[in-house]
Amino acid sequence: MDYKDPIWIAIAFLFGALSRGIGLPPLVGFLIAGFVLNFFGLAGGHFLNEMADLGIALLLFTIGLKLKIKDLLQVEIWGGALAHMLIFSLVSVAILLLLKQLGLPLFNQLSVINALIISFALSFSSTVFVVKALDERGDFLARYGQIAIGILIIQDLVAVLYLGVSAAKIPSIWATGLIVLLFVGRPLIIKLSTKIGHGELLLLFGLSMALGGSALFEAVDMKADLGALVFGVLLANTPKADELSKALLSVKELFLVGFFLSIGMAGLPNVTTFIVVSVLLILLVFKSGLFFWLLSTFKIRTFPASKASMALANYSEFGLIVTIVAISQGWLTYEWLVVMAVLIAVSFVVSSAINQHSDDLYSRFQHGLRKYQHPSLLEEEDTEIDLTDVKILVCGMGRVGSGAYDQLNKNNNIIGLDFEEQVVKSQLNDGRKTYYADVSGSDFWSQIDIQNSTIDWILLCAPNVDANKAAAKLARHWGFKGNISATSVYPDEKEELIKNGVDAVFNVYAEAGAGLALHGQQ
Repeated sequence: MDYKDPIWIAIAFLFGALSRGIGLPPLVGFLIAGFVLNFFGLAGGHFLNEMADLGIALLLFTIGLKLKIKDLLQVEIWGGALAHMLIFSLVSVAILLLLKQLGLPLFNQLSVINALIISFALSFSSTVFVVKALDERGDFLARYGQIAIGILIIQDLVAVLYLGVSAAKIPSIWATGLIVLLFVGRPLIIKLSTKIGHGELLLLFGLSMALGGSALFEAVDMKADLGALVFGVLLANTPKADELSKALLSVKELFLVGFFLSIGMAGLPNVTTFIVVSVLLILLVFKSGLFFWLLSTFKIRTFPASKASMALANYSEFGLIVTIVAISQGWLTYEWLVVMAVLIAVSFVVSSAINQHSDDLYSRFQHGLRKYQHPSLLEEEDTEIDLTDVKILVCGMGRVGSGAYDQLNKNNNIIGLDFEEQVVKSQLNDGRKTYYADVSGSDFWSQIDIQNSTIDWILLCAPNVDANKAAAKLARHWGFKGNISATSVYPDEKEELIKNGVDAVFNVYAEAGAGLALHGQQ
């Protein structure tokens, strides 16, 4: 390890803490730290690059653990992703060639081929950024989160094709054999995962799967990141998938610091760079709007369509890869690599700010957005919730929510809500009246007349405190005057929940201990 590496990590921590202090995600601070280091002439070394590669591999592996293949086969996912890439690329080419005619710096050097490459690079959204943001908000399994992830995976598959064509590199003859071997050997991998117990062995197993998958795919001339994703898919929907994802969480977060630092350190910008970046940032508005229009056309409800569109309103680290390949082939000049690095970093900052306030933005513009909602929604989008004579609403039907439901269920005056379809199905099978709904979004609250309903108690049992805060704030905003209770994990979360309208806070760990003591005295 170079002596500078600990200093870089310390600087990343400092800027990450400052970023959190002003209400932005820490990753924005990591990006700014990279620019600061770059400004002082410091370049990323071997350790930083290794951190970045490991972070991306672990991130994609954990995506695979939660992935549902059937979701990718939905026309709104693959159709929306491919249609967006095509339309966005064509419109962007036209705009870039128009900017060339205006004689703007760097744009005036573009040929049609140059414009096509840059437009293609800009059509991708960042898998790393979006998944990180969804994880922080606890929205990975929300409807809009699944839509966004599905679109990103389709984009990743297109990226694999691009790398093969641009480098005149096709998978080796062993690639097909490897894929067949993996799926034939899947039962053995699953059995092994159930036999290794918990703790450090499970962590090492996850690291071996993620890094081994990357190495094997690279060995047969396929994208290493895709290998990590596929190995995660092999273990998806298995008994150890959720525990494995949680075990890798801290390690993944640590290594991703290297990724965000490396983007900031990719090149030193100048005045021309910032002019070009400012112009290309305007395309983010079109990019997000096009996602919303396409998803609405594919019969997605307004709320998840708008939230997914805002989540995808950024440029991708894959844009750097496209640019590097283009430079190596002599298709673009080096200045475009610096532009792409700065553009991606700034888009992350802009997207962070938008997604921090996405619920507020939707609340403000929802009436206008609903004009674009398709008159006939998909079946899963068009579920009506019967609130007749309901007194208690349990939001989040995990273990805590299920327990609360069973304890409070009298005369069928209680219903449960959850944003994961599989949880809803499981609860219905167990006899609990449960509906699919995302209570952390305005769409749900605007569709029910909570102010004039019979509901007098709302229990917020989501595992993520931000989801509980958002739900409480929205319930109060739409006129709910009754009692709101919410779960928390850390003591410092209580004050924030109360500020957002919660009356009583239940600390899961503290109350579980008290319950155990009372249970032992019986």
